[in-house]
Amino acid sequence: MSKLTINESVRGFTDIIVLDYLDLIAIGNGLQRVIAQIPVGGAVTLAGVHKVTAAAGSTTVVFDIGTTLADPDEFINGLDADAMTDPVFNTGDAFTTGYMQAVKPLTTATDIVIEVNDAAVASLTAGKWVIGLNIVNLGQFA
Repeated sequence: MSKLTINESVRGFTDIIVLDYLDLIAIGNGLQRVIAQIPVGGAVTLAGVHKVTAAAGSTTVVFDIGTTLADPDEFINGLDADAMTDPVFNTGDAFTTGYMQAVKPLTTATDIVIEVNDAAVASLTAGKWVIGLNIVNLGQFA
C-alpha cells in the first residue's frame, strides 16, 4: 500500500492500494485490513476500485471499504468484486450523490479498512484489484 508522491498525486488519488487474491486469502472471510488513514482535519473525496485480473476459484467476492468497523461501507458498499466489468467509484453510504464530494470529515485520525466477504475466499487462485483513494488533509495547515 503506497502513499503517492506529489508528482504522482496529480492524477486524482493520494493513496493507491493493490490487492491480489493472496492478499484476500490472508485477510479472510468477513475480516478487515487497514489500507489507509484519514488524518485529523481530513476527509475522503474519491474512492474507486478497478479489477485488473479476473478472479478465479470463487464467484462471490464482495468488498466493503470504510471506517466503521462494524460495517465499513462509507466509501464502497457491497461491491461484487469478481463480477465487476467497469471501475466503480463512490458507491458507499457516505457519498449521497455518487459524485466527488468531501465525506467523513474527522477531528481524529481514523483508519480506512477493506472488509472481504466471501465464504470461498480460500479457494481463490487468481484476481487482482487496484483501490484508489483521494484523502484531503486540511489539518496539515493548522
